[in-house]
Amino acid sequence: MTDNSPKTRDDLLRFLDGLGIAHSTKDHPPVYTVAESVSLRDEIPGGHTKNLFVKDKKDNFFLLTVEENANVDLKTVHTLIGAASKVSFGKPEKLLEYLGVIPGAVTAFGAINDTGNNVTFVIDAELMEHDIINCHPLSNDATTSLGSGDLVRFMEATGHTPLVLKVTG
Repeated sequence: MTDNSPKTRDDLLRFLDGLGIAHSTKDHPPVYTVAESVSLRDEIPGGHTKNLFVKDKKDNFFLLTVEENANVDLKTVHTLIGAASKVSFGKPEKLLEYLGVIPGAVTAFGAINDTGNNVTFVIDAELMEHDIINCHPLSNDATTSLGSGDLVRFMEATGHTPLVLKVTG
């Protein structure tokens, strides 16, 4: 019998270690919004992320990872990411099923839980200009920092090839 429960923060950090990816994690009180997390900026340098879990009418799911202050036009982003139609937000049940996280803890690191390749991961090109990218390590009570190229390497190691596209306005 296989264990289908989502990977934990410790599982994620061990996976990064196994890939030889340098990373650091800072614990903090749980944050649910970008506004709540702004107080951490002085302590954690680099690009901070905002994640949008969306789907099209054919139930194709996408995770858009962008810089926290960037704007994504949900009326037109489908033309950039290859969606079949305009996108809407995915339901929390699918977020948990596919990425193993709850709303408020959405992260590119959720790729480690998407063993069925149900989600297309899109990283905004402007975010990739940062040397360091910060993401929740599958929970919103910590922030894990790693190199932007290492984020792509992590995703590839989980069987995903992220699309690096300019999706912000």
